[in-house]
Amino acid sequence: MPISRRTVLKTAVGAGVVAAIPAVPYAKWVATDRIRPDPIPSNSSSDSGLHWSNWSGTERANPKAISVPESEARLAEFIGSSTGQIRPVGSGHSFTGLVPSDGTIVDLSRFSGLIETDKEAKTARIWAGTRLRQGARQMADEGLGMMNLPDIDVQTFAGSFATATHGTGASLTALHDHVIGMRMITPSGDIVDIDRETNPELFQAAKVSLGSLGVITSYDLQLRDTYSLNRRVEIRGTEDILDSAQDQFESHRHFEFYFVPNSPLSAEIMLNEYEGEAFSPAVSEDDDELLVALEGLRNHLGWAPWLRKVAVQTFFPTGEIENSGDEYWRMLTSSRPSKFHEIEYHIPLEEGFKALREIVDLMNSNPNNYFPMEVRRTAGDDAWLSPFNDGPRISIAVHAAHNERYDHFFAEVEPIFRRYGGRPHWGKLHSLTYAELSELYPRFSDFVELREQMDPTGRMLNTHLSTLFQPSV
Repeated sequence: MPISRRTVLKTAVGAGVVAAIPAVPYAKWVATDRIRPDPIPSNSSSDSGLHWSNWSGTERANPKAISVPESEARLAEFIGSSTGQIRPVGSGHSFTGLVPSDGTIVDLSRFSGLIETDKEAKTARIWAGTRLRQGARQMADEGLGMMNLPDIDVQTFAGSFATATHGTGASLTALHDHVIGMRMITPSGDIVDIDRETNPELFQAAKVSLGSLGVITSYDLQLRDTYSLNRRVEIRGTEDILDSAQDQFESHRHFEFYFVPNSPLSAEIMLNEYEGEAFSPAVSEDDDELLVALEGLRNHLGWAPWLRKVAVQTFFPTGEIENSGDEYWRMLTSSRPSKFHEIEYHIPLEEGFKALREIVDLMNSNPNNYFPMEVRRTAGDDAWLSPFNDGPRISIAVHAAHNERYDHFFAEVEPIFRRYGGRPHWGKLHSLTYAELSELYPRFSDFVELREQMDPTGRMLNTHLSTLFQPSV
């Protein structure tokens, strides 16, 4: 979050705003238990002594083996000759149970880096285990750029494509939409090349597959000339941002905003292309600065909403707090050092702001909420399991600190998302199963049928994926 560059809020907690507060309500408030139960149990029954956990700690496993193959040939041989469950893993940045396995977790970290480029055709082949920032930087060195990027740069290409990871932009599609080919090792150990012309149905299914069709080792991507972006960040009144957001999405190549619960101010980010040298380049930032400050205000002033708002209005910077320009991959992504839990749903464009208003009211109704909420927009595409395959959608992401409860995601937030026709981000927390998903996706049954043909014994499934793709579970 670019607004973390400003440390002004850090002074609010210690600048006298808590100097003369009533002792009894304050004591009751600070004694509130917000910590989630820990530890989260492992999903697997293996006692191998091996341990795996995802980035946020929502998923853990004790697989029988963790394989780190060094070549396609070795990986194909292993998959073809072995028995038991297989789950691929990238950076472990998904919040859902996509990876946990009682069998083998296949780590693709050795499948990393740019393989080749065609500057005339503006295409590239890249290993599936490459991290987004590494791949984008290597492509830029060749004069090529991706159409868009998400806001977290540590994800692998395979993980981001498989879960329909997206950035923001009214005319920009999710990352997987720019895949023009891929190489997959099937559950039987065959190596197959997939593209739209030779096997169109498998291609449309495999672009967003949650790693359930096989292990993808490389991708062919349609790119463009590399480019630079000017990023402007403004702090404005929350209501002003909500009122103007639809126009802002249409006016900028990239636009998103961060709604801060229980605050009169929020942040909006606008990015547009420009030509020229970098200026006022973004420096390395620590999201903890903002989040610690907001958490501190919640902890000390949550008992008195009016005082909390006064503190934000007094100590939060307003107006333009950043105007910088640099290569696109530097401006769109960051490493997000602060861990959190997240639920994100994609709402049809015509219903998006109705849902957003309800979520904003919900978040403001509970003084415990402080973690900024992210709102983005993505254009439509045609992959079978893409949340955007029926047209453009507004994406609303609600967060909670990694050590705090997130029960309200399912009890309060998700029902609003669902009421407005929302589809969940495949890599983020949700409670939907086969019954609900089969009604949301027109080609869902086609995907399930194709998946069963390729993997009749269910080797690529685990507990979580079985609830998504098997009606009897």
